[in-house]
Amino acid sequence: MALYKYAEYLEQVDQPEFDTLHNPGEICPHSGIYRCDACGDEIASNKDSPFPPQNHHQHAENLGPIKWKLMILSQQR
Repeated sequence: MALYKYAEYLEQVDQPEFDTLHNPGEICPHSGIYRCDACGDEIASNKDSPFPPQNHHQHAENLGPIKWKLMILSQQR
């Protein structure tokens, strides 16, 4: 689970980007912090860069396939 200290730097929104699951190696659509939907590990990923390949992130097979879900969206102003 991602941690934070200052709540005033985060805003809760209901946007579809937070519901989309991404595969290993797929191009990241938004910079931010992503969580593996199966095991809970987290990564930081940059827009237009690929998500880690299948062999970079490993977890028990019984947890299911690796799918990355956006948790924290990084915005540029």
